[in-house]
Amino acid sequence: MIEPTPTSSVTEHPVKESKTYTRFDLLQRIQHMVLLISFTILALTGLPQMFALAPISEGLIRIYGGIETTRLIHHVAAIVLSTVGILHVIEVLYRVTVLRAPLSMVPLLEDFKHLFQDLGYYFNQRRHKAYYGRYSYGEKVEYLAVVWGTIIMAITGFIMWNPIAATHNLPGAIVPASKAAHGGEAILAVLSIILWHFYHVHLRHFNKSMFTGKFSREEMEHEHPGELAQIEAGQVAQRPPHSVLRRRQRLYFPIAGLLTVILGFSLYRFVTFEKTAITTIPQGETVQVFVPITPTPRPTPTITPTILPGAEVGADTWAGTYEGLFRNRCSTCHGVTAVGDLSLATYQQALKGGKSGPAIVPGDSDASRLVQVQLTGKHPGQLTIDELNQVIAWIEAGAPEK
Repeated sequence: MIEPTPTSSVTEHPVKESKTYTRFDLLQRIQHMVLLISFTILALTGLPQMFALAPISEGLIRIYGGIETTRLIHHVAAIVLSTVGILHVIEVLYRVTVLRAPLSMVPLLEDFKHLFQDLGYYFNQRRHKAYYGRYSYGEKVEYLAVVWGTIIMAITGFIMWNPIAATHNLPGAIVPASKAAHGGEAILAVLSIILWHFYHVHLRHFNKSMFTGKFSREEMEHEHPGELAQIEAGQVAQRPPHSVLRRRQRLYFPIAGLLTVILGFSLYRFVTFEKTAITTIPQGETVQVFVPITPTPRPTPTITPTILPGAEVGADTWAGTYEGLFRNRCSTCHGVTAVGDLSLATYQQALKGGKSGPAIVPGDSDASRLVQVQLTGKHPGQLTIDELNQVIAWIEAGAPEK
């Protein structure tokens, strides 16, 4: 196991004319990178679910492969973030209990003094800002915001991930309340990163120390002059002697191992505690989303075609089938009364049509007004689907009269 060095200790590296100071070790930089990636993925997959009806959300969800894939990616990123949180707890305990590094991220009375000194500088009452130590009060607030934000997201995420277990001893309202808190905290976190963190570490001054681990002397003088003064005065924490370090490690490692097992098992139970309704309910049958309501068709009597003397009548002809069909279904409005100047009493009248055009255009069902009206599914004399398909086939075949 690689032993991390105290966060407050600084190593000087001579580089020609200037010095660089170690600000973050490798383990801290890895944690930050994993946090950066997992947080970004959580934001890109969580906010589209929160604002699912927004066009950009619909586009992102399609890119991700659908809502189920989006949720899966979100859950995996949450597991990664929780894992790095557990690692951070174990690492901080090592620094504090074994290396005896100070809790430099805990707010102190000195931070409030720095705040008032900065206010005096902003209102032109002081010539310079406060002399920050290893971390400024702004950095401490941002760190603590990540801590309590992660805790809130973990608790509300567990409730939404395991709603049945959560509501076993809690009221059902805890689930929608957790959803609201989870979404609100997510928005707050994203805005904090964009409006606060990005400005201070990328726009105001591009701080590369979390990626390189180093700070130049000029950067130390500008950002953390208090810590620089302590370094030059030799007032920094020193690494414990090897014998002392080994004695502390013998006590730390068993406790840290047990704590890791407990936290790891808790995370495992977090994601496997129950199967949610989405996975337990059998998949329903895929059906058409919208089916137009059509009137209940009237009974169709057996049509007896009238055979004219000397003429042979085919089955799929006007005289053999469709004259009787239209007389039964359409004669009330398009018989003697001829609503819209359309009568379907005879073959010639059907071809002539009415005010809206010919009811039947032999060989072209799309141009036939009768088919156009029937396809809307709202006509009082609605044909059944089979009857309409038969009529369309007859028209496409040339609509023979006999």
